[in-house]
Amino acid sequence: MYLEKINKPNDIKKINKNHLYDLADEIREFLIESISETGGHLGANLGTVELTMALHLVLNLPEDKIIWDVGHQSYTHKILTGRKDGFSSLRKYGGMAGFPKTCESDCDAFNTGHSSTSISAGLGMAMARTLKGEDNTIVTVIGDGALTGGMAYEALNNAGRANTKLIVVLNDNNMSISENVGAVSQYLDDIRTTEKYLELKEGVKGKLAKVPKGQDMINRIQKAKASLKSFVIPGMFFEEMGLTYLGPIDGHDINAMVKALNEAKRCKTPVIVHVITKKGKGYLPAERHPARFHGAEPFDIETGLPKNKKLSPDYTDVFSTVMCKMGERDPLCMAVTAAMPDGTGLKRFRSMYPDRFFDVGIAEEHAVTFAAGLAMGGFKPIVCVYSSFLQRAFDQVIHDVCIQNLHVIFCIDRAGLVGSDGETHQGIFDLSFLSTIPNMCVMAPKNKWELSDMIKFALKYDGPVAIRYPRGKAYDGLQEFRAPIVFAQSEWIFRESDICLIAVGSMVKTAVEVRERLKAAGKNVSLLNARFVNPLDEELIKEAASLHAHIVTMEENVLSGGFSQRVGAYLMREGLFCKHTSIAIPDTYVEHGNVEILKKEIGLDTDSVTAKILADADGLV
Repeated sequence: MYLEKINKPNDIKKINKNHLYDLADEIREFLIESISETGGHLGANLGTVELTMALHLVLNLPEDKIIWDVGHQSYTHKILTGRKDGFSSLRKYGGMAGFPKTCESDCDAFNTGHSSTSISAGLGMAMARTLKGEDNTIVTVIGDGALTGGMAYEALNNAGRANTKLIVVLNDNNMSISENVGAVSQYLDDIRTTEKYLELKEGVKGKLAKVPKGQDMINRIQKAKASLKSFVIPGMFFEEMGLTYLGPIDGHDINAMVKALNEAKRCKTPVIVHVITKKGKGYLPAERHPARFHGAEPFDIETGLPKNKKLSPDYTDVFSTVMCKMGERDPLCMAVTAAMPDGTGLKRFRSMYPDRFFDVGIAEEHAVTFAAGLAMGGFKPIVCVYSSFLQRAFDQVIHDVCIQNLHVIFCIDRAGLVGSDGETHQGIFDLSFLSTIPNMCVMAPKNKWELSDMIKFALKYDGPVAIRYPRGKAYDGLQEFRAPIVFAQSEWIFRESDICLIAVGSMVKTAVEVRERLKAAGKNVSLLNARFVNPLDEELIKEAASLHAHIVTMEENVLSGGFSQRVGAYLMREGLFCKHTSIAIPDTYVEHGNVEILKKEIGLDTDSVTAKILADADGLV
């Protein structure tokens, strides 16, 4: 009834305030029904309905700006800016993105997808506004989980010294509200943010600064005030960084939120608005199991259970099983993750070996250097991370691990195309950036058994090693080919002549299918499982080049700096002038959508690869 009236930005302001909670109920019902069909981030969005409504009531979009940290909680924002009809295509190829996209709406102020970036972006936008002499309001919304990321504190530290207006909404869905502290805090907030108080505060400071020893008096007053506030204000940490603190506030109380945000708008310097919300609010299964509904697959509304039951293990499941076995066999085996124990498959390891499990929060840089310290202490840390998140710790991988040649193992989940989450989550750069680093051994398994073998190899290997594997069902083909893992050695699967396919990891399965198509076209085709991307198995590549007129390299990684380019450079360097076809992801960002559709669009599916190889083969003299 009320949701039907929301068709464009600022329409919420036309809703009678007595019916705002009716609108909130309708939004929750819409989100549950929609996401149960398409999948998506449910828990975080159910928890921020009233918070988002308050923002839209106070702000004037798109002139004012909201930067959503990560952006997985922006669904209500999309609804309130007129994109309700787009939810039927949420996260589908060509459809609405699951994260804010500036190209999708001028109400999306900044593209996000990774955590802890919003305050930096918001502060930069606020400074740009100030330098241009404008006066619009800029708000960043960051969760308490994202506040574990170091970049957020770097931004807060900078914001405390910045002479510009910025509102930072801290969406805290973990801590509870203390009525006594909250009441005193609210009382002080009311006083400290009134225009008269702000004018008096600045006036007194200005006059004192002009008298002899005035700055000393200012410092003493501020020190005394800080001592008093430390007893009654829970936000002293932020206050001492130079930010005004408001809260904590019930994030499901629209009136309280509107009042706090209006108070924050009156401040002339950065403000923290601390909001308490409940993740999954309004849907009992999501309230009880917030991790399950963080990124949910399509589910049955009545039970909350996934509609499509997993019939076979995926690579994360295989990794989980092997980790538990390695934990039992090797007491030096440690697991380190950056707030992804469930997503990376470490839940069972954590239960079995809690003293050897470390979740460092959303802090990939710290995770890597922490693991380097463990390795320096004689342990064997396995850093479990998504491919797109490991990018954030590139410097630490070089500086703290590889320069010292420490025995840190990187198990890289979601490598290659991941689908629905889009550009920010596609793991298509890791082979390129890891292979540039001296001392780094980079591997990729062809199937689930080889993943197990590679983890066992990595624990025995003395130095940095990375194992990358894809999202989704673990390939169980080629189980009869299981040669022992030997450093920097590839594996022959089929040996014939004419064309040699050299495939990396997930592309071995595709290569098997391509080989059958090529053989049907009358070609003799060999298949070489690369196994190692760095270092290259140069001897076997040289052998393949001497026995075949046409070399085809296949990888689920961007072309630039990847396996194909490295093999091509080696062939040129050695004067091995056979035909070389590179099958890789184009050097571009790949949008959201079903993985099979994406592969077809970028030419990585079986049909496209076969056609390209045949076209190149026909050009051979």
